[in-house]
Amino acid sequence: MTEQRDKLFREFPPVSTSAWDEKIRADLKGADYDRKLIWRTIEGINIKPFYRSEDINGFDYQQALPGTFPFVRGAKTEDNRWQIRQQILVEDIAAANKKALDLSEKGVTSLEFVLTKKVVLTPEALERLLNNLPLPAVALNFTGYQCETTAALLMPYTNEHNIKPEALKGSINFDPLGRLCIKGNFHYDSEALSVEMLVNVINDTQSLSAFRTIGINARNFVNAGSSIIQELAFSLAMGAEYLSMLADRGLSVKEAAIKMAFYFAVSPNYFMEIAKFRAARLLWAQIVKAFDPGCHESMCIHAETSCWNFTVYDPYVNILRTTTESMSAILAGIDSLTILPFDIAYEKPTEFAERIARNQQIMLKEESYLDRVIDPAAGSYYIESLTESIAVESWKIFLAVQEKGGFIAAMKQGYIQEQVGKTAQQRDLAIATRREVSIGTNQYPNFAEVCQEKPVDYIPACVCNAGKSIVQPLCLYRATEKFEKLRLRTDLGGRRPGIFMLTIGNQSMRLARSQFSCNFFACAGYEVIDNTGFNTLDEGIMAAVAAKADVVVLCSSDDEIAVFAPEAYEKLKGRAILVIAGSPPCMEDLKAKGIDNFIHIRSDVLETLKAYHQKLGIE
Repeated sequence: MTEQRDKLFREFPPVSTSAWDEKIRADLKGADYDRKLIWRTIEGINIKPFYRSEDINGFDYQQALPGTFPFVRGAKTEDNRWQIRQQILVEDIAAANKKALDLSEKGVTSLEFVLTKKVVLTPEALERLLNNLPLPAVALNFTGYQCETTAALLMPYTNEHNIKPEALKGSINFDPLGRLCIKGNFHYDSEALSVEMLVNVINDTQSLSAFRTIGINARNFVNAGSSIIQELAFSLAMGAEYLSMLADRGLSVKEAAIKMAFYFAVSPNYFMEIAKFRAARLLWAQIVKAFDPGCHESMCIHAETSCWNFTVYDPYVNILRTTTESMSAILAGIDSLTILPFDIAYEKPTEFAERIARNQQIMLKEESYLDRVIDPAAGSYYIESLTESIAVESWKIFLAVQEKGGFIAAMKQGYIQEQVGKTAQQRDLAIATRREVSIGTNQYPNFAEVCQEKPVDYIPACVCNAGKSIVQPLCLYRATEKFEKLRLRTDLGGRRPGIFMLTIGNQSMRLARSQFSCNFFACAGYEVIDNTGFNTLDEGIMAAVAAKADVVVLCSSDDEIAVFAPEAYEKLKGRAILVIAGSPPCMEDLKAKGIDNFIHIRSDVLETLKAYHQKLGIE
């Protein structure tokens, strides 16, 4: 077989990278190579059109095997199994226990109890909450209100139920620095008391060797609009800060590191997300080693589908988003995964939505066999190069935080908030101008979809007590919120303006521009009235007036617009707003004649639609 392969390859002489470049440039026929084929991500990474073996030469970790330092390929050595996690909101102990029992029978291997102020978790309450659960086969995770108090209850519980302490798996998401990010202050109102509680939580769970008790919520950065490298850099800085804090209290690096779990969000950037998790393990291993050269602890990663790109409109698209996000996280070798229900942005998740979220993971495991192969991305020139690029760029930001005195100091100086805010503004603009597409919301909306009542967002929001804040918190939000608010004003306002497509002239141009315009105005919830084409302008004007259109969009070729637009403007006589689809060379001449409404691919869709809301009197 090897001999046949070698013979086959000898028939095809090697082609150099420069030869490929020359061929590509020839095919471009003079077009700018960089502008056409180099994709510059929001992280500032330039993505080339192709990668070759020389792109990954010199990577120190290239020969590392799964389970070996620096864990770029993960800590798993036999398969790629991960824990399927699902959230349970604990507002009533009996109801939460019933749901936990049900989930543990339906494929969930990791339960996440989201504690609320409605429940005080005493030893008796914990007993009822965990009653009849198949422990230690299922992992227990606690987050939410005063989750750290759970630590003192777990060892007595294992003793009473004859569970070996080392067999109990799970986590407590106690993260004072995460609270600082989204609330602006520490737990217990001081850094010192929070650190003291960190030490207590670790001591209380010392014998629970498979239980992580310090959370590092990197997901907060993504859900505030950060880039991938910012999420990685700032979360690594949080981890380093915890190592320093605990070292000052006498804990070894190993004692601290084995208690940490990183909670990352997964964005829709498929290949970059795979590379992100690989880079995260690589850099964290180096940080831990820097604190203690003899300590080789791998990063424990829990991934959660991003709240950032969830939408209220066309919500079933959220299922597609979370499926691809989950695939990238799983292929990257994460330890556990939560898929948020598709309806969480507008209602308390239904049983159906939670079932879909659960079954997505089960299908990826049982039908796609993603649990069988460790790090399938290894050796891919593209992903290996992305891993290196993300690691390099993240490390630069990590060092910048360290130069400012560490994570807390950088937060107090506003550096982290400023950096995330700048990126969020860039992403907002990309959403507004549709350079970043959200199907069903800012592009290709469902024309017939109308929201009957105001949504209730169950994604945790950033709420803080300004009087107790010591830093400006991050602002958590969803990318499409502004578009959704705009459309909700139409849906709940009781009137849907009619947008009439006056299609005339060149068939291909009028069709393309009417499709563009329909999508454009439907993003605001307007009723679009499309047409196949009119033989005369008078025919189109009469039809628009008969339809009682609020807006008439002239769709034709640039040359024909120069002729039709002035005539249409005169014949409408203010009975409807005339909009020109496109950016014709005659635009300035038309503006001089009073025609000043144009929509085209360079338009800021959000701001343009806001302006039409005002013109059409939508409050």
